[in-house]
Amino acid sequence: MVLKSTRYEVIFDVPEKKIRLEELDHRLLDPEIWRDPAGLKAIQSERSGIAETLTLFNRICGLYDDLGVMLDLAGDMDGDDDQGIDDDIKAILADLNTLIKAVEKTHMLSGKDDEFSAFVEIHAGAGGLEAQDWAEMLLRMYLRWADQNGFEARIMDIASDEEAGIKGATIEIEGKWAFGYLKCESGVHRLVRISPYDSNNRRHTSFASIMVTPEVEQSIDIQIDDKDLRIDTYRASGHGGQHVNKTDSAVRITHLPTGIVVQCQNERSQHKNKAYAMKVLASKLYEREEDQLRQEQDAANSLKKEIAWGSQIRSYILHPYRMAKDHRTGLDVGNVDAVLDGDLNAFIDACLMQQTSGK
Repeated sequence: MVLKSTRYEVIFDVPEKKIRLEELDHRLLDPEIWRDPAGLKAIQSERSGIAETLTLFNRICGLYDDLGVMLDLAGDMDGDDDQGIDDDIKAILADLNTLIKAVEKTHMLSGKDDEFSAFVEIHAGAGGLEAQDWAEMLLRMYLRWADQNGFEARIMDIASDEEAGIKGATIEIEGKWAFGYLKCESGVHRLVRISPYDSNNRRHTSFASIMVTPEVEQSIDIQIDDKDLRIDTYRASGHGGQHVNKTDSAVRITHLPTGIVVQCQNERSQHKNKAYAMKVLASKLYEREEDQLRQEQDAANSLKKEIAWGSQIRSYILHPYRMAKDHRTGLDVGNVDAVLDGDLNAFIDACLMQQTSGK
């Protein structure tokens, strides 16, 4: 039994990857590329990813052939010897399943920014206090997701409200592939529930938006001129701690040409807050350039929809029934409590698979 690999080679772009690997190897022979550290790092990173995918694919082909041999042996053996063969077949199938999932991951996370860490911005939308409480629930959800999946997460900035919830927050999710996994979370999220702030126990609908950007590496050329910046300091609030709240340690940076505003109040040191705010600004400017390129290819930019009715990517319904539903993929999950507790991988995988298949 031999693996008929032609179909799978097409699915995972194996011929194209082999050609690209040869091109990258040829470029690495050029002495000039070694004089450009940033360019060299990009080529080596791309080559490493392609080589990993091809290695996994070859291992799958080998295991598939081994499986065929074991099945042929099982057909020729007496019943007394079946148990040992069955165990070997089960072991091969388990290994195949693990490798196939690994190949699927490298195939789905093939964007040039997917391996980067991510910044996640949360903004309360239509719905007043309800929306602010919903924004805080989403903040907790993404912090839980990061913890469950081995990522480091920290709040960089948060705008709390005296009455309830948060008006907005920025968190850093640090770790390889964080942006690749979370990029599908950008958009409007809708909550339907009986309001805890309504004495009449009426049902309310609330909205909040999520914007995910890659944490770009310093090697990426993003030019930021000091004269284009307005830097303000102010007294931190919320989760900063006693020392932070008594000093003007928080930093707000306005990029005058684009109007982009970033701020950080997480650190005690004003210098550190400024450094982190500059990282967020660089990522925003990078994503802005990427977004402009995308708009040239597709005039409909779904990330800039109004945070209100008709623009949501996902709904979380707590009343009159309980369900979380993604409006892009059609996937719905009945255990909405687990979703709000960070169990997002089913939605993330479905969205990535949809993007990869081009549907």
